[in-house]
Order: sequence, then C-alpha cells, then structure tokens
Amino acid sequence: MATTDKASTKDRLLDAASELFYRDGVSVGVEALCRTAGVSKRSMYQLFASKDEVLAASLARRLPAYEALLAPGSQDAGTPRERILHVFERLEKASTEPDYRGCPYLAALVELKDPEHPASVVARGAKDWMRGFLRARAQEGGARDPELLARQLMLVFDGASARAGAKVEALDGLATATVTALLDAAGVE
Repeated sequence: MATTDKASTKDRLLDAASELFYRDGVSVGVEALCRTAGVSKRSMYQLFASKDEVLAASLARRLPAYEALLAPGSQDAGTPRERILHVFERLEKASTEPDYRGCPYLAALVELKDPEHPASVVARGAKDWMRGFLRARAQEGGARDPELLARQLMLVFDGASARAGAKVEALDGLATATVTALLDAAGVE
C-alpha cells in the first residue's frame, strides 16, 4: 500500500488497517499497523481509543465501496431477478482477483466471535444491509417467501465468498447457477 504525505494520519491508519486486517486477519498488532501506516502509536491512540476501534472504523469506511461493488446502480437497473444475479456475478468476478480473501465482513465476524465487538457490530450491519437488499429484490420479484429466499441467498454468498477467499473453490459460474436454481424454485421473475 502506498501512502502519501498528503494523506491525513487518520486516513493512513484506516488505509493500513483495511489492507492488513483483510490480508492478515484481525490479530494484526498495533505496531505492525502503525509501521504500515507510517504513524506513531501515540498518534493512533490520539485518534482511536483502541485497535478495536480502528478495525471498526476501517470496516465502516469501506462499506460504501463494498455496497457499490455488489449492488447494481441505477444505470444497471433491471428486473429484481437480474439485480439479485448481479450481486453474484460481481462476487464471482471479484473472486478471480489475486488478492481476493473473501468477504471482509464475514471474515471479521468469524474471527472475532464476539457479537458486541465494535467491528462485529459494523460487520453485522453490512450483512444486514445485504440481506435487506436481497429480500427487497425477492419481494419485488414475487418470491413466495422473500425472507427465506434472502437467508438462502446469504448462505450462498457467504459460503461462496469464504470458499473462494480460502482458495479452495473457483466459483466459475457456480454461485450464479446455484442462485438461479433458488430464484426459479422461489418463483422470482
């Protein structure tokens, strides 16, 4: 990660946190974080009370880009079915990137195991956003049980992103084929 002198200390910390926590996991130490960001521990603690707060802030900061990556924009608007499939097509495309490590929000939830951890709260919010997006599209598309379908789609998303992120599965259309079968079974147009 390249940092510039023009980036604020906070921005450098959040950029480094985003990169390190995604690549190496939440156990990255404060020293490694500060070294990568090019800031002192004192500066970090002047901005954040703890490494936990840095992790939560870095996850919150990347959420708009994450949502934009997965959710079709207004120019991509299509049928509810197409909008759901778009999410999984984007997941499959992202999973082919060499640095892909899976969903950062799922990874944080799995690693932390503490639902009250500040980063868990942010990560759960990201997952709730996605489930809500999928549920709304399922309802618009006439699914018999939009909530059940959204839960099933989340299982596919999380499972596919985890397996692809761990490099044990190349998605190669598998996620979209699975989602297509679920959408057909649920009656989504």
